[in-house]
Amino acid sequence: MLPCVGRTQLQARLRTLLETARWVTLVGPPGSGKTLLARHAVQQRDSHRTGWVSAQRLGSLEALYRGALEALDAEVAPGDATAMALKRAVDGTETLLVLDGVDGALDSLGAFLQEVVDSTTGVRFLCTALATAGRPAEQVVRVGPLPVPRDREPLEGPAVELLLSRVAGAGGHPLDLVAQGDSVRRVLRSSGGLPLLIEQLSVQIALVGLTDVVPTASLSEAVQASYELLDDEQQRCFRRLSLMDGPISLDVLADICGATRSEAAELAAALARRSLVEVQPDGRFTMLEPIRRHGAFVTASTDDSAELTHGLLRWAERVTPDDALSGAGDAPWLAEVPVMRTAIESACARPETRDRGYRLANAVFSSLYTAMRARDALDILEAVLASGDGPAEVGAQVARRAGIAASEVRGTYEGLRFLDRAEQHAAQAPHPDHERARTAAIRAEMHLDAGQLTAARAEAEKGAALGDQDVYGTRQARRTLVDVLVSRGDFEEADNLAAAVMASAAPDELWMALSARTLMARIAFEQGRHVEAAAMARSARDQATAIAEDRVALLADTLHRLITGEPAAGPPVERESLPWAVRLVVQLQDARDLLAAGQLRQAAGAAADIVVLADSARLTRDGIDARLLLGDALLALGDPGQAHPAYLSALERAAECPLPLRAADALDGLAAVLEPQSPSGAQQLAAGARALRAPRRAVPIPRPGLVRVEAGRRPAPEGWVVDGQLTYAGALAAAAMFSDEVEPVEASPLDALTRAERAVAKKVAEGLTSRQIAEELFVSPRTVDAHLAHIYRKLEIPSRARLAALMADYA
Repeated sequence: MLPCVGRTQLQARLRTLLETARWVTLVGPPGSGKTLLARHAVQQRDSHRTGWVSAQRLGSLEALYRGALEALDAEVAPGDATAMALKRAVDGTETLLVLDGVDGALDSLGAFLQEVVDSTTGVRFLCTALATAGRPAEQVVRVGPLPVPRDREPLEGPAVELLLSRVAGAGGHPLDLVAQGDSVRRVLRSSGGLPLLIEQLSVQIALVGLTDVVPTASLSEAVQASYELLDDEQQRCFRRLSLMDGPISLDVLADICGATRSEAAELAAALARRSLVEVQPDGRFTMLEPIRRHGAFVTASTDDSAELTHGLLRWAERVTPDDALSGAGDAPWLAEVPVMRTAIESACARPETRDRGYRLANAVFSSLYTAMRARDALDILEAVLASGDGPAEVGAQVARRAGIAASEVRGTYEGLRFLDRAEQHAAQAPHPDHERARTAAIRAEMHLDAGQLTAARAEAEKGAALGDQDVYGTRQARRTLVDVLVSRGDFEEADNLAAAVMASAAPDELWMALSARTLMARIAFEQGRHVEAAAMARSARDQATAIAEDRVALLADTLHRLITGEPAAGPPVERESLPWAVRLVVQLQDARDLLAAGQLRQAAGAAADIVVLADSARLTRDGIDARLLLGDALLALGDPGQAHPAYLSALERAAECPLPLRAADALDGLAAVLEPQSPSGAQQLAAGARALRAPRRAVPIPRPGLVRVEAGRRPAPEGWVVDGQLTYAGALAAAAMFSDEVEPVEASPLDALTRAERAVAKKVAEGLTSRQIAEELFVSPRTVDAHLAHIYRKLEIPSRARLAALMADYA
């Protein structure tokens, strides 16, 4: 990193403020070195958590918040506001969040930063801007130009030191401050003391000599002077690079310049020697924002924008698969996702290249999906659809895939509107029914994730019937149908259909066969054939890993962990980056491992978090599993009073879906809660669980923390189980067995609250913060905030103060 010449006092003051103040803003003109000062501040705090957001190219506060979450490796839960998610991500942490170049957003951003400083602890903000926000918490450090020696003053000081060091670094002859003093003063005066401008002039001095440098009045003039020293090919490279929003690799540079890789390396080196381009540690090339802005100005009168699009398309079409179904999680181009997005959006912006943009977006989806980068996929596909209609068949698939990504990023049913768009494209496609079949299969997946199994089965069967001639669509719908049947406990039908899917899978659809094998492993596990289940899960995992099907491999490995209790295979997975539909499955198994290891409070807290996340994402099956796990952990902690509502909630949801085996698990949990007070009633509940498993030849799955009640010879109560499903009457009867535990109380607004919400409300009335409440109730602050949001909505109140008053009146 370049030294901050002449900034010793500023660095010391900044270092002190970052230890004592929560919000510091570096203010100064363009080119004064604010960003460099901020980078040195980050380097000095390298033992602390740091996030860096380059805000210059972000067009809104929402984009700024999302950029900050990405910089901190945090994420927004479905239905959650990014501003609130960012506040939670930094609260109580020793985080330094740098917001570089927030000039256009600082007025609006200031209110948010002030609120965060007032309501959180630990986090510190460092902003760079042209002006201040003027908020009470803001501490300002002004970064002015370096002092330039006047006519009668000696040629010394930081500006002179910077000029001499940069001339030497650029390969120029040493300057003679005695013989060339007048020329040095002229150059320094023209720079205004701005470090970036001095650096630009230093490079020109090294190239053309001190006497031939033309003084400039602005940074733009300095950049223009350097630009004019380039030959035609170097100028073209400069212009096209200035049109790119972020760093690019040498391969991309070669394509946008129409050069070979070696020629592109020479062009980049020439620009770097003139300080027009920065080379990042990973070898990619980028520009400082003031230089980029001038480059875009120069480019406005040329055809470089159109040529850039053609170059980006050349690169994108060369590195992506030829068909829309191929793609692996280790595709090399995945390191260049922002560039790929730029290529696709540039193509879609022009009617004459929009079809190519659609095809590229369709081709990149498989790799992004396999690599579990659903958010990147959604950003690309949504922009493509917003650009206008593409080819009907491709457009239908792009819209479907946008629906898949949206359901994983924003919540299960958030993808439905994209499926409606897919239907519109399908009407214009050569084979409409083929497209509708695939759309039905995706809609079935959404219903399945939401726990709407009847609707899921209807859509999957519709897809299989519509796609009779479309082999891929038929198999896709049938694979989804297997998942529905396994969830319903229809194991014999599911086993037969899974075998058929595996036997008919084409070589490029191996993921489908491996997914079906994983479902067969789940059946074997539910039926107690653990050795067979482990072998199938392990085989699916290993084959998926071999072909870089990351998603299938992770799900198969997570099932293998559940079956065997063995640790995960392969490299560690960053949970926060996973799509919700995968992430919650993995986190559930992590929580089970905590429970098995005896870490009961941590397991309970993790399970409670997953309940909130699953409910907000409409991932009903995961929410039921999390409630069962939460009940088991609370029971192991000796708190049956809290375990009871968790089990009862799981039972109600499982009966509604229906998920009969999970309903049986909930009955087992309720039986364990009831046994100390009513052994006979507990046996009734256990008999109901046995009646749900018996027609499926299923056995109770291992559950650390739960001592299962044996039903003996007692039959299930009459009317509880009909056709292998728990009836509504059965669920009500099971709940009624606990009714005598509830003391009658006077009607009050608090009756609308659940037991968990009442516990949170009680702690609020005691004056505790969200973090303190979380610690006392063994949950996370996120869970507490979610409960508070539900409480405010149910009671129609705006604040903690009003809640505390209600508790005083009615609790």
